[in-house]
Amino acid sequence: MTPASRSFYRTALFTAVAAVLFTFGCNPKPRPQPPTPPPPPAPAAAPTVTLSANPSSINQGDSSTLSWTSTNATSLTIAPEVGTVTAEGSTKVTPSDSATYTVTATGPGGTANATARVTVSAPPPPPPPSNEPSIDELFRKEVQDSYFDFNKADIRADAREALGRTANFLRSYPKITVTIEGHCDERGSTEYNLGLGDRRAAATKQYLVSLGISADRISTVSFGKEKPFCSESSEACWQQNRRGHFVKAN
Repeated sequence: MTPASRSFYRTALFTAVAAVLFTFGCNPKPRPQPPTPPPPPAPAAAPTVTLSANPSSINQGDSSTLSWTSTNATSLTIAPEVGTVTAEGSTKVTPSDSATYTVTATGPGGTANATARVTVSAPPPPPPPSNEPSIDELFRKEVQDSYFDFNKADIRADAREALGRTANFLRSYPKITVTIEGHCDERGSTEYNLGLGDRRAAATKQYLVSLGISADRISTVSFGKEKPFCSESSEACWQQNRRGHFVKAN
């Protein structure tokens, strides 16, 4: 190789190396891309809640049942008066006046409300006082005793009239039963008057039976002179004590 050729070769080699170095020096390696960040978390679901009252209308003093359900809630409260409750359940309430109950459900996604109304009806006013006499008042007015003569157990004319009125009353009220008490005045022994009182009660009963009153509605008892209606020793007083006296038995 001639000196000129060697010189040309060295020049060409130098030029090629320089070109390569220039090429690589001007184009640096690309940087890696940063990783894609993860998507943001989904928002928490909003809570839901329901509330019902059964029955929704009650009378004063009665109870209604509140029932509720919820989702996505961490706490529930019911107002008025009930307070904190579980996520689902029921409870009885007895409001004195009409009330609207509100349940509030709270969770990570917010709050939700539901309401239920319970209407309370006041008790009806008491009926006006009746002017009709009671059965006991009618008994005392319409049922009349039978009076007897001294030492006798015969039904007198005035006793027949009184017992006729008594029989009319008993026919009008067939469920009433009576006891006839035989009474005497203070004269005579206790034993004698007990027997006399028994005959007077029996005679009174028999007369009512003859007027159509069932015998099984009438019982008799004798008190003789032991339970006088009047305590004076006079004929007017003794007459009050000689009687067949009616007592309502039911």
